[in-house]
Amino acid sequence: MTAKKRYKITIPKERCKGCGLCVAFCPKEVLEMSEERKTNEKGYRFVKVVNQENCIGCTNCCTVCPDICIEIREYD
Repeated sequence: MTAKKRYKITIPKERCKGCGLCVAFCPKEVLEMSEERKTNEKGYRFVKVVNQENCIGCTNCCTVCPDICIEIREYD
């Protein structure tokens, strides 16, 4: 039996401008827009990872991110 692959998504909030494309294109609802009143240093709301364990490593979020700030790494 093969172990299920697991993935870690990293989105540096100081680089995210909160466009929401990654949220819209994630098939497993792993990401969502932050509801925090605080914003990043540029004044944008940002995207946060909320269901890390559901990530399937499809890289849709990385592909659509206009700022190329999302990183996905596989781990054991």
